[in-house]
Amino acid sequence: MDYLIRDSHHIGVHYGKYDLSRLVSSVIAIPPDKENPHPRIGIEEGGWHAAEALVLARYFMFTQVYFHKTRVAYDIHLREAMKTLLPGGRFPKPVGAELKEFLKWDDWRVLGLIGKGKAGEHGKRIIERNHYREIYHTPEVCSDKDMRELGAAKAKLGELVVEEESAKKSWYKTGNTDIPVFSKVRSPQVQPLSGYSKAIEGMKENNQVLLYVDGASKEEAEKRIRKGRERK
Repeated sequence: MDYLIRDSHHIGVHYGKYDLSRLVSSVIAIPPDKENPHPRIGIEEGGWHAAEALVLARYFMFTQVYFHKTRVAYDIHLREAMKTLLPGGRFPKPVGAELKEFLKWDDWRVLGLIGKGKAGEHGKRIIERNHYREIYHTPEVCSDKDMRELGAAKAKLGELVVEEESAKKSWYKTGNTDIPVFSKVRSPQVQPLSGYSKAIEGMKENNQVLLYVDGASKEEAEKRIRKGRERK
């Protein structure tokens, strides 16, 4: 609930905004029942639209910001840079004798090492903003046809593909994790949010895939993609 609004503010977008005050004021403890032997956090019926907006805000922030092609490219470079910087390519364990060493790996240390050129090729790409370029992407929710077209694009691009990233993110899971909504007038009194919201009920898993090439290879990659379209 917090990071969506905070990220929206600092990034300067509106996708992650929703009625936080209304949602918080609607939160209640739902008593145990036959299927749920322990109390649960839920919301009153009057707040279900605010809960719906929260779920949609998370969806929009992921598709428009967190899984944006350029931001994902820098995820790739940072991940690979960290493999170069970290002893053995991994963080120390945050327990026992390794805890103190783990705590030394803060943002300032990482940024300093990248700035000093200690993070290899990918650290250099971060500094120079020479990031990988997206050359192909599927729809957010892929059909079998979309996946076949993805396979064909990968075959055309061949060795030019340097990275493949998949969203594989479920926006809202129904069932036991569905937000319970309490009503004073409906029967049964407790129903899942997806039972109130058609938008939430119809949400499908985002399995979008992005293909990346090196910037120097983008022109050749675009030619291969165009040739594939012309043959259809």
